[in-house]
Amino acid sequence: MNAVRVKALAVVAVLGIVSVGATLASDAGRGFAVGAVSVRVQGSQLVDGGGRPVRLLGVNRSGTEYMCIDDVGIFDGPSDPAAIAAIASWHTDAVRVPLNEDCWLGINGVNSSYGGQSYRNAIADYVTALHQAGQVAILDLHWSAPGAAKADDQQVMADADHSPAFWSSVASFFKADPGVVFDLYNEPHDISPACWRDGCTSTQGWQTAGMQSLVDAVRATGATQPVMVAGLAWATDLSQWLSFRPSDPLNQVVASVHLYSFGGCNTQSCWESQVAPVASHVPVVTGELGENDCAAGFISTYMAWADAHGVSYLGWTWDAGGGWTCQGAPVLITSYDGTPTGFGVGLRDHLGQLSATSTSSSDSASSTSVTSPPPPPASSSTTAAPRTTTTSRSTTTMASAPTTTTAPPRRRQHHPRSLSMSSFWRYARIVFGWAA
Repeated sequence: MNAVRVKALAVVAVLGIVSVGATLASDAGRGFAVGAVSVRVQGSQLVDGGGRPVRLLGVNRSGTEYMCIDDVGIFDGPSDPAAIAAIASWHTDAVRVPLNEDCWLGINGVNSSYGGQSYRNAIADYVTALHQAGQVAILDLHWSAPGAAKADDQQVMADADHSPAFWSSVASFFKADPGVVFDLYNEPHDISPACWRDGCTSTQGWQTAGMQSLVDAVRATGATQPVMVAGLAWATDLSQWLSFRPSDPLNQVVASVHLYSFGGCNTQSCWESQVAPVASHVPVVTGELGENDCAAGFISTYMAWADAHGVSYLGWTWDAGGGWTCQGAPVLITSYDGTPTGFGVGLRDHLGQLSATSTSSSDSASSTSVTSPPPPPASSSTTAAPRTTTTSRSTTTMASAPTTTTAPPRRRQHHPRSLSMSSFWRYARIVFGWAA
């Protein structure tokens, strides 16, 4: 509790749209060399630049969503090649990078040392370094806020004031880079499926931006990369994803689900009823995966299931600073050299086993006589496993009217330094059962 910083509330005037637009135009379309890292959607799978099936298996690198808005930096911990090499040593092929709307756009009083051009260049340099280590970069709109409010927490949904502009800028900035995926909004919650897709007036009185408008903002720039679209109920509910999915003229939409041992859809029956039907139509990426018992029983069960269904997954979170513990919130490491927690051991060792299996399968295939077909490859990070075609749905469905999540199935995703008091009490009620 003593690690919680109580934020002072401040109302800051929004910078003029003309000046913001001029600034963003100056760095739009930054060139990226087309290298070995490339990913796109082909049917119900992800493929690389050569058309070979791939899965995105890796970690979340938290920090870039809160450090800048807290006026203390951009990255939480090292972001140099050595730090990225530590991530890659776990046999990852993807890193999800949470972003802050205000910091990217340079609005609402963000310090120019950590926001605007400085923030954009730092993220771009980090993405380039990730690619050099063979990693796909998933860029995620994590924290946002409407109007003049600071983006220092999660909202129910993206906001119409800034989020389309954010994606127009990000997509323009990276549209020449085939090694990025755009995760349109982290964890929508307490809204209806129709609002999720088309936007609505939130219960707080501001206009949300629907997923369709965010897809449109990306495509209007000419960017062709895959877009990840997270489900409802803090991204745990895919029960109506297929019915309400936004349209994309390029058919590059990926479904995103977040799964935790203490959250929603944390049973195999739910994965079969909700995740598998979506995975038979589009690629599914488990954007966040974790448990908060310093063990790996839950994620091991899920990873085995996901391997058999061609589903991708990324552990939350690669962060060794600021008071994170594997009991207090899912954290993978105790040191930026890659020393794992008990939870992290499960992810690290599983990815290592997949890599070894993939290498063994490749060696076996290369030595097989050309007069006979090679044996089918084992499930791995580079081969999509057969998908189920079941169409059953969960008995729990989302109503067409807005719903209220009285106790959202959440861990303390926020870094302790950036946890608002309201978020702290919400977390305490969920985890410790404290009364409201």
